[in-house]
Amino acid sequence: MKKVFKYGLMLLGGIIGLIGVAVAAMYWSDFPRYDTSIPTLTIDYTPTRVERGRKLASMLCVECHQNPETKQITGRLMFDLPPEFGTVYTKNITQHPTKGIGAWSDGELVSMLRTGIHPKTGRAVPPYMIKLPMMADEDVFSIIAWLRSSDPMVQPLDVDNTPSSPSLLTKFLMRVVIKPFAYPTKPIVLPDSNNKVALGKYLVSNLGCNDCHAADVTKVNALEIEKTPGFMGGGSNWTDVNRKVLYAANITFDVETGIGSWSEADFRRAMHDGIRPDGKPLLYPMERKVQLTDHEISSIYAYLKTAPPLKNSRKPAEEYTLAADASAGLKVYTKYGCQRCHGESGLGIGDLRQADKKYPNDSTLTDVIKHSSKYFPETVMIQWDGIIKEEEYAPLCAHVRELGRKASTRASR
Repeated sequence: MKKVFKYGLMLLGGIIGLIGVAVAAMYWSDFPRYDTSIPTLTIDYTPTRVERGRKLASMLCVECHQNPETKQITGRLMFDLPPEFGTVYTKNITQHPTKGIGAWSDGELVSMLRTGIHPKTGRAVPPYMIKLPMMADEDVFSIIAWLRSSDPMVQPLDVDNTPSSPSLLTKFLMRVVIKPFAYPTKPIVLPDSNNKVALGKYLVSNLGCNDCHAADVTKVNALEIEKTPGFMGGGSNWTDVNRKVLYAANITFDVETGIGSWSEADFRRAMHDGIRPDGKPLLYPMERKVQLTDHEISSIYAYLKTAPPLKNSRKPAEEYTLAADASAGLKVYTKYGCQRCHGESGLGIGDLRQADKKYPNDSTLTDVIKHSSKYFPETVMIQWDGIIKEEEYAPLCAHVRELGRKASTRASR
C-alpha cells in the first residue's frame, strides 16, 4: 500500500512538473504561427474611398494607434485594455517603410485585417487588435486607401515600436481559444442602407460594439455576434488612461439596468455629444461617435432593440480619492471625469498640457471646453456646455494651466 501511495505521489509530481514546464514554455514563447496566403490585388485609391476610409479608420484605427505627442498613428500604450492582457503598445502604422506599413502590399494589409495573421511573420496578431472578418470589401479597401493617402496623420514618421509584454493569459488564449479567421471565399457586400436593422447590425459588428459590451471579451463571437455570451449586456472590465478599472454598460433594452427607457433622441445625444439622459457623461473608453450620421445612429438603435433584454446592473467604476487640500480646480477636473481621458498629468488621449500656451486667456479656453467641436470638428471630447457649471470653469482653467506649467518644469530639468 505504501508503494502504491509512493508511486501515486511520484506520478502526481511528474504531472505537475510537466504542467509547470508547459506553462513556462508558453510564457516565454511568441504567438503561434500559421500558414497564410496573400491575395494578389491592387486597390484603386479613389477620393471617395479615402474619405470613407478616414471615417472608418477614425473609429477603428486612430483611437488605438494615435500617439498624443506625435499626433500621428505611431502607436501608444494601450492603457484602456483589461489589465489581464498585460502591458500592450500599439504599432506604428504610418507610411514609414520600415517602422510602419509603408512597404506592405495591399494584399498583405487586406489579409491581416481579415484573418488576424501578420503577413510578414505568419504569427497571429494579438486578440486586442481589431480584425474585420465580416466587413464589406468596399469598406476594407477604403480603410487601406486612407492609409495610403496624403492625410497628415498617416505620413511616414521615424518612430520606433515599443515592445509589448502580453500576459500568460493572453498567450494561453492565443494558443487554445482565439484562432485566426479564414480568409473570405466570396465577396462581402455592404448592407442595404434603407434596412435600418441590417445596417445597424453591420455597424455593431464592425465598429467593435460587440467586443466592448460583451460579458467576457475572451468569448466574443465575431462571426455570429448574437451568439456572444451576454450579448450587449455589458460587464467586461476595462480601464481608463490611469488604469482605473471600470465596466462596460448594459446596452440591451432592459428598462431597469439597460437602455430600455432611452428614447432614440436620448441615444443620439449620448452617441453625438457623450451625455446620457441623466445628464452624466459617458465614461471612457466609450467615446462619442461624431463620425456617424443620424441615420446610422438610428439604425444602431433599431438593431439594439432586437437584442434580447438582459438584466445586468453595471458595477461601479473604481473611484478617485482626493487629498483634503486638493485645489478647487482638481476637484472639478475629477468631478467630471476629465482625468479618465486626459490622465492625472494631462497626458492621455490628448495632450492637455499644451492648452495653457495654446489658449492664453480663460475665455477662449472655457469656450474650447464648452464647444470643442467648434474648434476640432471630429474631436471625441464631450460637449460640456450646460453640463459643467458656469462657476466651475475658472478653477478648471486654473488646474489645466497648472498641468501645463508642471509639464514645462519637468521638461526643463
